[in-house]
Amino acid sequence: MAVFRYEALNAQGKTVKGSMEADSPRAARNQMRMQGMTPIEVLEVGSAKMTGKKAGRFDRELSTREVVLLTRQLASLLQARLALAQALAALVEQAEKPLIRERINSIRSEVVSGTPLSQALAQYPKAFPEMYVATVAAGENTGDLGGVLSKLADALEARQALQQKVSAAFIYPAIVTVVALMVVIGLLTYVVPQVVTVFESNNQQLPTLTLVMIALSDVLRDWGWLMALTLALAVYLFRNALKNKAFKLKFDESVLTIPVIGPFVRAVNTARLASTLSILVGSGVPILKALAAANRTLGNSALQLAMVDVQERVKEGSGLSKAMGKSGLFPPVLTHLVASGEATGQLAAMLERASESQRTEVERKAMWLTSLMEPILILVMGLIVLLIVLAVMMPIIEVNQLIQ
Repeated sequence: MAVFRYEALNAQGKTVKGSMEADSPRAARNQMRMQGMTPIEVLEVGSAKMTGKKAGRFDRELSTREVVLLTRQLASLLQARLALAQALAALVEQAEKPLIRERINSIRSEVVSGTPLSQALAQYPKAFPEMYVATVAAGENTGDLGGVLSKLADALEARQALQQKVSAAFIYPAIVTVVALMVVIGLLTYVVPQVVTVFESNNQQLPTLTLVMIALSDVLRDWGWLMALTLALAVYLFRNALKNKAFKLKFDESVLTIPVIGPFVRAVNTARLASTLSILVGSGVPILKALAAANRTLGNSALQLAMVDVQERVKEGSGLSKAMGKSGLFPPVLTHLVASGEATGQLAAMLERASESQRTEVERKAMWLTSLMEPILILVMGLIVLLIVLAVMMPIIEVNQLIQ
């Protein structure tokens, strides 16, 4: 049976959308009519017509959180000795969102027709990347799909937890920065002109600091829109430039050389790389295939290029630790633990230890960066506000001195 998306009119004449299993489009229409709906359009999921069609809410792909939850649930059901088709059917019943229900329905129909689960998942690369598919395929080959999925869910949860901790650590500095900019812009564009107008009407000689603030205020009020437009244009052009591989490679290389940011980016990517390799190697995926899949999880093109060189060296017979060490871009702790794993035959365990070490390092660096940024932002904001207050108060002080 195939999965079909439909658009129809219900008994009240309202448009409804959803998905259902049927043997053919005609059978799907018959089911809809039996349910009191009038079919408008019925398309098979995965068909060429559906691939090129905009499908509204179905354009969105599964989020990382949804994939983690599905992986954990499927692992639990398989470890409870349920057949794969039964486990997927149970997930369909538990799914609350139409998109999740449709995805699982589509995957289940492929599995029932004889397609391996890994190949069914590969049809949705945005939700289930190459690393995920390779791990599932390894679980199918070893006959321990439930155990492999459980390990995969653990790794995905750890990665998601790390991303949430890093994001949460930088939320407060980001909020402080936005509020500070809004306060300064408000003071310069509204408060300063209102106060200074009183002194200009009296033909009073204004202090230099006040004149500077007036000039800044005039620039913001007259050309603020142009400055904002220029900034937006610069961001747009920069994002487009990053689509160029040569420019992106140079930019990513320069990021790695920045004293504070570089080690942080390196640690984030190393934790992701070690975690992925640990899952794949531990699941029995060949090392070259594991390296290729893990390379696609990296977010820095310079590190990706280094991993391509590592793959070539390993293909030529070099050890993984020696290949990583020659690149010079990977932390020593990773290469030493990989060397230990190769010597003891426990490469997957050592890679997992390296991943945990780098995750801890990322959390430590994130906390250190935020603890450093917060007082700096407060000091800078306080200094700017102080200058604006002085620019307003200095003419008042001079007037009081003249009166006395």
